[in-house]
Amino acid sequence: MDQTDEAWRYSTADLPPAKNPVLYAYRCILKAGTIIVFGTSAFLFGLILLPLLRLILHPARRFKKVARTVTHLMFRFSLLVLRLLGGIRLDVQGKETLRSMKGKILVANHPSILDGVILISLVPNADCIMRGSLTHSVMAGVVRQLYIVNDMGYEQLLPHCKKSLEEGANIIIFPEGTRTPRHGTNKFKRGAAHIAHDTGADIQLLYIGGNDKYGLGKHDPFFSYNREEIYHYDLHVLPAIHAADYADLPGQIAARRMTEKMHETLATEALSRDGRIL
Repeated sequence: MDQTDEAWRYSTADLPPAKNPVLYAYRCILKAGTIIVFGTSAFLFGLILLPLLRLILHPARRFKKVARTVTHLMFRFSLLVLRLLGGIRLDVQGKETLRSMKGKILVANHPSILDGVILISLVPNADCIMRGSLTHSVMAGVVRQLYIVNDMGYEQLLPHCKKSLEEGANIIIFPEGTRTPRHGTNKFKRGAAHIAHDTGADIQLLYIGGNDKYGLGKHDPFFSYNREEIYHYDLHVLPAIHAADYADLPGQIAARRMTEKMHETLATEALSRDGRIL
């Protein structure tokens, strides 16, 4: 991909001016402050609270389940505060399905940096495949102790995923591998489908819709926000993809067809609800 194409994918030339400059400034400050507070809290959580829980809770399986539940509750509280302060609006269709899931792979599109936080706040026992670069950030203590880090080959990654699913956790995967660009699309990767085929776990699809998430996308300035209105997250639980329907197919073919199915389903939802091409 050349630099011109990359610049177009994340261009902000089509954005309108801020409708209310004072309100826009408040929302930018609120968003920036939230990121700072969240990063600081995550650092202290991983540095102090998680090691204490690890000492108290045994075996490791119990520690992870309790620690993920604590993370789930912390994220729910953080989003509640953000909603009360006028930072976001969140609507979820199919909330009970997400709360009752066990041993599923949760696949969603990825329009903003808040997507993982929102999903973990909705799914009590959520695991997640995290980028290896996060182990060098303020999130390092949390990522290393609670989630699966994508810094290894597939053969080494698969046993971690299988164990997590067998213990009843739900693995969150964003098949785009990065945040959705403002223009154009990302090719869906086949990792989620390979894991589903090799473990027999179903894929639960979730569409993250709503309005423009400028300010929370890739390459967006730290001090920025939607120019016209509050961030609106409109989440919809879509029909699941059942691994058993592809069990008789060779791994590569099954993964390709399952990935095509998840992309087709999410893209159809994005076009019909928000007029977006995913």
